[in-house]
Amino acid sequence: MTRFSSYDDRNALEAAMPYEARDLPVTLYGFLARTAERYPDRPAISFQLLADPKSHASTLTWQDLLERVTETANLFRKLGVGPTDTVAYLLPNSIETPVVLLAGATAGIVNPINPLLDAQQIAGILRETRAKVLVTLRAFPKTDVAQKAAEAVALAPDVTHVVEVDLNRHLRGLKRFIVPLIRPRVKRRHKARVLNFEAATSAEKHTRLDFEDIQQDRVAAYFHTGGTTGTPKVAQHKYSGMIYNGWLGGSLLFDENDVLMCPLPMFHVFAAYPILMSCIASGAHVVMPTPAGYRGDGVFDNFWKLIERWQATFLITVPTAIAALMQRPVNADVRSLKTAISGSAPLPIELYNRFKSATGVEIAEGYGLTEATCLVSCNPVDGMKKVGSVGIPLPYTHVRILHHDDAGNVRECPTDVVGEICVANPGVFPGSTYTEADKNHKLFAEDIYLRTGDLGRLDSDGYLWITGRAKDLIIRGGHNIDPAEIEEAMLSHPAVAFAGAIGQPDSFAGELPCVYVELVAGAQASESELLAHAKAHIHERAAIPKHVEILAELPKTAVGKIFKPDLRRMAITRVYDKALDGTGARVAEVVEDKKRGLVARLAREGEVDEAAVKAKLGEFTRPWEWAA
Repeated sequence: MTRFSSYDDRNALEAAMPYEARDLPVTLYGFLARTAERYPDRPAISFQLLADPKSHASTLTWQDLLERVTETANLFRKLGVGPTDTVAYLLPNSIETPVVLLAGATAGIVNPINPLLDAQQIAGILRETRAKVLVTLRAFPKTDVAQKAAEAVALAPDVTHVVEVDLNRHLRGLKRFIVPLIRPRVKRRHKARVLNFEAATSAEKHTRLDFEDIQQDRVAAYFHTGGTTGTPKVAQHKYSGMIYNGWLGGSLLFDENDVLMCPLPMFHVFAAYPILMSCIASGAHVVMPTPAGYRGDGVFDNFWKLIERWQATFLITVPTAIAALMQRPVNADVRSLKTAISGSAPLPIELYNRFKSATGVEIAEGYGLTEATCLVSCNPVDGMKKVGSVGIPLPYTHVRILHHDDAGNVRECPTDVVGEICVANPGVFPGSTYTEADKNHKLFAEDIYLRTGDLGRLDSDGYLWITGRAKDLIIRGGHNIDPAEIEEAMLSHPAVAFAGAIGQPDSFAGELPCVYVELVAGAQASESELLAHAKAHIHERAAIPKHVEILAELPKTAVGKIFKPDLRRMAITRVYDKALDGTGARVAEVVEDKKRGLVARLAREGEVDEAAVKAKLGEFTRPWEWAA
């Protein structure tokens, strides 16, 4: 493993040889087979259905994993899946989920789908990717995944087979006998043939593939982006991008002795690539607690004991999970932990400090995106971490901060000047990022650099800072919410003339959706009535606004477009003033800073409890300062 503690280390690794000259497999199956040959008997993946640290766990060694992937890929090929056909999966975390991911990408193109989406969105993705096979859950208590899958397949005529994973096989004792008695019924209105995953895969050959694993790079995964309006965009990932993400983790972070606690979903690129692929590259062991990960019953309450049980060395997390963990005592021996790696949303400094104080462990923040097959930058695990930054660009990743004007001119932004973050690396697929060709229009600078839609700056040490989003997305706990769906729902109310949805600061989720509305002249509506309308017309629970406010007139630009920076200023003032209640401080104004974005400036009103102010506002991601 190469030391990664500074920009010099990064540059030395890149200068050693061109990336293409590195001895890396071409296909994902070859990638896995190489690891199984090196570490056949070492644990690869563990899963426990229940959160109790003493409950039953299932574990696959690297040889076991290779055999399961082999037989599953053989099944998919038998079901008619070729290299350009799609295997979708609608699954929570389980021992089978990474098997399906790897096997789907070996036989054809794998398409993970978020089970939290509604059935119509799932169907839209199945149609967009032309999925032939869907792997999903057999009906199981306390989850509606099987029901949504059946409804979605009825709307996706290309699906010929549904292969069902039964979580009951992971239970022990009386519970295993009770589930069949209380298993929910599923109405199937589709014509696809339904198979049992365990029976169908175990009937196939597990010693070798029944087809040639052609040694050339190709598109092997479709990942839908976040977003809640209509059908999300679908990004294409090649073997080379997946393996690049794994090579980074295996070269810079992990070795075969590491254990990664990963309660993040395997339908998201963070878990699928920086985690799973890094484990394949290094031989490290990944542990998935409960199907719902951090959302699972009892996971937060048992979390530190799970770390102790598995002797985890790395914790894979997001700021919302860290905030929840800090509300519970560290009631186990967590000395095995080396580092926590956090992504998906900005990490508040106060939360970083609280975590380090409670555990003795530092958090390294990173940055990635679905369109780049994930990884872009990371704070060095062994070196200087700038809390609030997303670290330094990883080896063979080149980040430029560019300004695009309306005339199409592009200029490079100097140090500490904010512009659009543009990325080129082996995970970027120039010209073909999305399955829909028109979605790739104007997506690249100089035909190479992916325009991320994120705004940021590079400081004098080369660390990357994200200051905003040109895309205007609301990011709630790492989940992308398109404000357009909220606005369209509000505008469907006859009394609403204009609506502007933004993300308001939240100490737990990072941002929560809120919406400001302007009523039609002479019309009347209450905020509670508008909130009820939003709940009835917004498909996804996460996108329902937590605050609805009626303004006499929304702020607008000279051409009548809603001016969202003013709405964000209003939201920051309202949320921060509520948090500051009783501290003797209030928000005097919210100003735009070229380096930091919107900054809350505080005024003193009598005696101020400075420690309380720092503690309360330290839980939020937005910067603040005292007014002169």
